[in-house]
Amino acid sequence: MKATYHKYILDFKRPSGTSRGVMTQKETWFIVLEKDGKKGIGECGILRGLSIDDRPDYEAKLRWTCENIHLGVDQLWEGLIEFPSIQFGVEMAFQSLVSENPFLLFPSEFTEGEKSIQINGLVWMGEAAFMKQQIEEKLAQGFNCIKLKIGAIDFDKELQLLAFIRQHFTEEQVEIRVDANGAFYSNEALYKMTQLSEFKLHSIEQPIQKNNTDRMSELCKITPLPIALDEELIGVFLFEEKENLLLKIMPQYIILKPSFIGGFKGTKEWIDLAEKHKIGWWITSALESNIGLSAIAQWTFLQQNLMPQGLGTGALYTNNFDCPLVVSQGQLWYEKETVWDFDFDQIKTV
Repeated sequence: MKATYHKYILDFKRPSGTSRGVMTQKETWFIVLEKDGKKGIGECGILRGLSIDDRPDYEAKLRWTCENIHLGVDQLWEGLIEFPSIQFGVEMAFQSLVSENPFLLFPSEFTEGEKSIQINGLVWMGEAAFMKQQIEEKLAQGFNCIKLKIGAIDFDKELQLLAFIRQHFTEEQVEIRVDANGAFYSNEALYKMTQLSEFKLHSIEQPIQKNNTDRMSELCKITPLPIALDEELIGVFLFEEKENLLLKIMPQYIILKPSFIGGFKGTKEWIDLAEKHKIGWWITSALESNIGLSAIAQWTFLQQNLMPQGLGTGALYTNNFDCPLVVSQGQLWYEKETVWDFDFDQIKTV
């Protein structure tokens, strides 16, 4: 078996804002396996500035992975414990290699086009007018679950945006999730969440910075709206550590990004623990290309979680790869008649 790795820069159609700044490009890496005339591909979805494996030795670890591909997926997964995005890429690549179609990893009613996955409509940070425009577009597109990134503009303006939605739609008609990305100061979080709760929100992601577990635990006990952990899960590698974190904080929800938490295997560990302790969960992509997004969506469908998932990021880039994923009326569909617009020669060998 031969393994190579490849860097690819994704270009945003328009700058996308988060509490950590505005992004115009997204770096990603692919692992390509070749054996007996077949090829498999996996995406290592690193997000600079957020991924725990954003380290100077990242490319060296990719090289090591390809040089030791003979170890197999299980042994490599263990050896890559501190590199969750590469764990994910390796899992994908091996599954892709043994699949009849390198992009059809997990056949199901979803990949047959018979069933869909409900997803949330993502509203990016920006000026109030721009965010209002996005909200109107998402509602017009038929989404009944909207996720707003907050914490970058004036808080009163963000409250006005929420009021705008609620003036037109009840909580039964449109579910609103907000993601603070840790933007609230610890001493102001409860006050701000109390104000937010007036708009009948579904949940708030990561209201304060990660690693403040004592305060986060307190907030989860007294919060006026459900709290979902996101960044808090990043860098928690061992099963016992995962359970200890959940038992200490006892959040209402956890949000699972396979590229950040050890691929399918790492995600399944979190799911099993969440269900054991009666904590809700959903799965979200992490700005991967359509190659990684499709694999996550296919796997997510098999988990049979009927909550809206965070998988609507396929149309963000100018140079993504055309694929069977289609968003319609707030649902993600897989149109199996659509042929992947991908050539292995497109990605330059490193």
